[in-house]
Amino acid sequence: MGTTAAEQSVTATAVTDDLRVLVLAGGLSYERDVSLRSGRRVLDALRAVGMDVELRDADVALLPALAVDPPDAVVIALHGATGEDGSLRGVLDLCDVPYVGCDARASRLAWDKPSAKAVLREAGIPTPDWVALPHDRFSELGAVAVLDRIVDRLGLPLMVKPAQGGSGLGAAVVRDAAALPAAMVGCFAYDSTALVERYVPGMDVAVSVVDLGDGPRALPAVEIVPRNGVYDYAARYTAGRTTWHTPARLEPEVADTVAKVALAAHAALGLRDLSRVDLIVDADGQPHVLEVNVSPGMTETSLLPLAVASDGLDFGRVLSSLVARAAARRR
Repeated sequence: MGTTAAEQSVTATAVTDDLRVLVLAGGLSYERDVSLRSGRRVLDALRAVGMDVELRDADVALLPALAVDPPDAVVIALHGATGEDGSLRGVLDLCDVPYVGCDARASRLAWDKPSAKAVLREAGIPTPDWVALPHDRFSELGAVAVLDRIVDRLGLPLMVKPAQGGSGLGAAVVRDAAALPAAMVGCFAYDSTALVERYVPGMDVAVSVVDLGDGPRALPAVEIVPRNGVYDYAARYTAGRTTWHTPARLEPEVADTVAKVALAAHAALGLRDLSRVDLIVDADGQPHVLEVNVSPGMTETSLLPLAVASDGLDFGRVLSSLVARAAARRR
């Protein structure tokens, strides 16, 4: 019989008593400020359970420090390309420093939304129809003709967002064709490729997946209700802009389906340790995967910590369990 999550966390705390942990936060992406908040939250949570932990930026001093005094494990609290495009994970692999989360290959795949959606679709996991449009093709083929064809093919409303990016930056819901050009321009300010997908009305939910030692498990879904109807950057990180319900107000059978779909997405993309799967549940109770985040936010308004609390778990102990698993990969 497997141990409970609480028992695993207690065991992990004992195992991590002698481990040195480095939390990486900051970076140079648009999400630097959010990353620093996540990093401080992780730092405080791990220190609260007695771990030896340090917070460091991912800058030019990082690699010399790793060479001189490598930690037993790294927690990546970097958001945006710095923490999610796989490059940093590849460098940590070169340094033989283990880290919490998926490897570089899986991180690259999940980071690129069109590629991830293609893998999900191939695995039979529902995701809204889409088209990925690089800025160069957008200009070369003629903006008006391209946009008219997109509307003809996908219909309205549409969701426009950067193909690579997070925190809702550059994302917009387009309900009228006349608003599509401005949405594309706003998106291209954050990425050279825009992902345009059919907008699915319904309930926004996020399912965090964690593996505390007995395989991936889905934490209770978090329902997201942004005051202005769009879960953009301001709605995510400004107090009072969003209401969250944990667990989500779903019928039991729908909640079960949502959890299974999130676990399937986690597995299809080859992820490990933790992830956050963002979905829309339509009026028929059918979940549609929007994207999968391999470096979820850890701030006071972030969804993974909310899900951990909803499941009756201690945030610091969950993190310490993940740290122990990461450190064991080198040992």
